[in-house]
Amino acid sequence: MTEVPDGRWSFETAREPARFGAAQVDGIPGTEHAVHSGGTLCGIPKQRIVRYRHIFVARGPRACPECRRQVAAALPRPSTQERLHDRVLAAAAGSIRDELLDGAEAIAQALGAAEPVGLAQVDDGSWRFTVVLPHDGGRPVVARGTRPQPTPRPLALPLRPGASASTSAR
Repeated sequence: MTEVPDGRWSFETAREPARFGAAQVDGIPGTEHAVHSGGTLCGIPKQRIVRYRHIFVARGPRACPECRRQVAAALPRPSTQERLHDRVLAAAAGSIRDELLDGAEAIAQALGAAEPVGLAQVDDGSWRFTVVLPHDGGRPVVARGTRPQPTPRPLALPLRPGASASTSAR
């Protein structure tokens, strides 16, 4: 996020490149395609593809040339910070905390999705909130836990190997 001349903030420099899932045509290995909800970016319908649980790499040696071209032309996506900021601004006062889902189960389900997600951690008082933002614009999942306390630093010097407690300070 950067400050623009009129004193407002801009997320322009934090935008992320568009990302698409990867797939191959069913029964025809060799070429990897970028996919969206209807099929590949080069026009292969979703019924003919096998999706993979990784992101399409446009510079990869097996990348479909047409998918590569369309990925390069795709508009950048808002960053996780920008999406969270937009949701906070759009939420009614108190609604985000009212909709909190405690526990790791919801987070694990969100992270297990084939689609990429954005993560944010927010510390507020004694609480740490982990926010999972699906890139498809779906409902965010929020887990709440206690904020870890910093580990105190030792005040005593460590013992030298072979020294006793009475001789280590000499």
